[in-house]
Amino acid sequence: MNIAPPRDPRVRLTWVQPEDLVGHELRQAAQDGRDAREIEERWYAAGGSPAPDRAGASEPPAPPRLRALAIQLLDELALLESPLAADEPTDLDAIVAACPYWPGPPEAALTVGRDRLHAAWLGRAAGCLLGKPVEKLPLSGIRALAHATGNWPLTTWFTARGVPAELLAAHPWNRRSAPTSLAENIDGMPEDDDLNHPLLTLLLLQRHGRSFTTADLARLWLDELPAGRTFTAERIAYGNLLAGVEPPETARRRNPFREWIGAQIRADVHGWTHPGDPAGAAVQAHRDAVLTHTGNGVYGAMFTAAALAVAAGGESDVHGCLAAGLRVVPPHSRYARAVRLGIETARTEGEFDAVADRLHAVYAGTHHWVHVLPNAALLAAALTHADGDFTRSIGNAVSGGWDTDSNGATAGSLAGLLAGTPDALPHHWTAPLKNRLATSVPGFDRTGFDTLAALTHQEALRP
Repeated sequence: MNIAPPRDPRVRLTWVQPEDLVGHELRQAAQDGRDAREIEERWYAAGGSPAPDRAGASEPPAPPRLRALAIQLLDELALLESPLAADEPTDLDAIVAACPYWPGPPEAALTVGRDRLHAAWLGRAAGCLLGKPVEKLPLSGIRALAHATGNWPLTTWFTARGVPAELLAAHPWNRRSAPTSLAENIDGMPEDDDLNHPLLTLLLLQRHGRSFTTADLARLWLDELPAGRTFTAERIAYGNLLAGVEPPETARRRNPFREWIGAQIRADVHGWTHPGDPAGAAVQAHRDAVLTHTGNGVYGAMFTAAALAVAAGGESDVHGCLAAGLRVVPPHSRYARAVRLGIETARTEGEFDAVADRLHAVYAGTHHWVHVLPNAALLAAALTHADGDFTRSIGNAVSGGWDTDSNGATAGSLAGLLAGTPDALPHHWTAPLKNRLATSVPGFDRTGFDTLAALTHQEALRP
């Protein structure tokens, strides 16, 4: 008689367990220039482990004594001062003061049409969906899977058809995404946080208008966003809200992900609804971002919103959009340096594979694949190298690895705006979306992208 082993009754939560957070905070301290050597020695001497490399939770769980120590050390790490703080403020007034070329108000009011917004929604969805099956895979794995089907450089969806079994065993597709994001099984846009958050921003503007507060966003999340649909910094901030912590402390309390990519993926609608007004878009994105992020994490949202605002205005090319984004980021920050590195690398390399290799040589050994800095460099490089071409924009962004679906989404959003109409996007990217998306955000499941464009247009017209 075969008796199945008992199932582990413990709940292993990703991105929140103190014993997993310490390693991430130690890495963040090293990047910030904080001297955490004594704390690091105590952690490893007590039996602590480094942060999980790619997953959100380690196995097995830590014993109670180690978890208690992890909580203590997280609080001690928060007290260490960063020598980079002066160049990387989070306060909006300090950010504006640090930006010598902060944009002024637009000389004339610009409008954004429904067709342009429709293309932006479709572009964001297509870029996200392209990146979903290879999220978390190393660069070598992405290249091998695409090469196996003759899809390199990326010009269409990933597929398992024709891929050798041994290659799939070595580089398995993202487990959660593969059933809905390969060419053979795409049936509309599946749920993804890269689309959930733009929907939530749209809902936020519908309820509170442009004068929304960070607290309004926090209440909206608690009312409408399932906790299990949050990740990294957003999940930490959500838990802090449930513990009674007020924003912006929600972004700082035991949150080693505060400079990761989460706020950057929430910025699109702020940009889309401020055509030709990068400063207005950046200020609005800042109020959103500080719920969960600080410093470079906040700059990711501001940069993206500003760049998209210029694209929504329809009077600039991709290079002008990126330049506008840099104007709202403190120039001595690591984020600004990452974007400049991406742009400069893209301008000096003829093949995008070489661009990606150079960026990975800089960041791969020191930064997590979801950290905002490597992804900012890659996004800027992908868009620069593509020079406005939609397929190359999303293909570059995904082919460079790291946070593939998030980078693909943002690249597709900007390239879609620049294209101007849904018909200007290649049919093979938009047809499988079938004009609908799945989401757990109430009121939006199975909504069409044309409807989302109309709703976004209403908010863009609102004073």
